[in-house]
Amino acid sequence: MPEPMGGWSYQWPFVLGAALAYLLGSIPFGLVLTKLAGYGDIRTIGSGNIGATNVLRTGNKGLALLTVLLDAGKGAVAVLIAEQFGPDMTAYAAAFAFLGHLFPVWLGFKGGKGVATAGGILLAYAWPVGVAAAATWLVVAVLTRYSSLAALIAALLAPLYAWLLTREFQPTEVVAFLAVLIILRHHANIRRLLRGEESKIRLGK
Repeated sequence: MPEPMGGWSYQWPFVLGAALAYLLGSIPFGLVLTKLAGYGDIRTIGSGNIGATNVLRTGNKGLALLTVLLDAGKGAVAVLIAEQFGPDMTAYAAAFAFLGHLFPVWLGFKGGKGVATAGGILLAYAWPVGVAAAATWLVVAVLTRYSSLAALIAALLAPLYAWLLTREFQPTEVVAFLAVLIILRHHANIRRLLRGEESKIRLGK
């Protein structure tokens, strides 16, 4: 990540930008939507995750899709706003919006796994990389019906896509940061995949 130099007069905009991006990223849309729809606390359903895959376990596909869009949207909005203040601010906003989703202060720092939010961040930050990662996720998900495996493969390939498509260090570094966190957040899924116990995507009731 870029490191702002200089005194407080230079550093405070980065601190403020990072804080605002974190707060935006920390909005738990999956939890809010399921409560508003009358499903109760999504953390008591399925895997206990607040993301769209677990929202889908309520049987409400529309609510799961809305969760994806809003989780992706908050990441994209953070990046698009930060872009007005230069590439370093954009990199900080991307990282801290993602951290907000993973570790939201409102939920005791226990958030989602970040796949949709990372997708929104990538599409706003470096759209060719976002498109390539999203296409990878879709292909693997369709072929295997494992959302977690699709996320892991997309995350592994995203830094490579970033380097090949941008040839710039900073975007590649940011994408790698997101990818490492996604993989770490899927540690339980990795174990279940290795044991053949991971749940598949089910669109039906």
